[in-house]
Amino acid sequence: MKLTREFYERDDVLTIARELLGKCLFTKLDDKVTAGIIVETEAYAAPLDKASHAYNNKRTSRTEIFFGRGGFSYVYLCYGIHHLFNVVTNKTDIPHAILIRAIEPVEGLSTMAIRRQKSQTNYSLTSGPGALSMALGINKRHNGIDLQENKIWLEDTSIRYANCQIQKGPRVGIAYAEEWADKPYRFKIKDNPWTSKPK
Repeated sequence: MKLTREFYERDDVLTIARELLGKCLFTKLDDKVTAGIIVETEAYAAPLDKASHAYNNKRTSRTEIFFGRGGFSYVYLCYGIHHLFNVVTNKTDIPHAILIRAIEPVEGLSTMAIRRQKSQTNYSLTSGPGALSMALGINKRHNGIDLQENKIWLEDTSIRYANCQIQKGPRVGIAYAEEWADKPYRFKIKDNPWTSKPK
């Protein structure tokens, strides 16, 4: 069952980021279905969060999707190379979002391998936000997609994690965010080999 609009529109972005662990992210693009279990996320809580693109309520053509209702995709190009997939949360005009950092692939692995130009499947296939977007076929054309539709969506599963199975820590690559850089807004499944390996 797809996650409901109400799931995304709640006001606690940290709770949602934690609860996304174990949910399944699907794409159906070019008639190919790919999917993976989410094993790592990062929360962004603008307007106060200095790590967020929408810090201080900054509204640009890129960030405008942040200010819509929860349950839409926010996809942007990082360093001119990697497309990063985020889920917009909360109500209209409250710019919260969650970066999906890693998934454990469960469907369409051969398609993912072709997209990633890999001759064999290994943990690098989807362990990292740029890698998972490429594997799932996600790029800037998919910015602003309603996650209630049938191109990109998230489904509930029977997977539930206890607190002791989840590791919290600071987000990756945001040293510029001053006091916000050390906030424990990253959630990952302990000892899961598909989680990202930040440099």
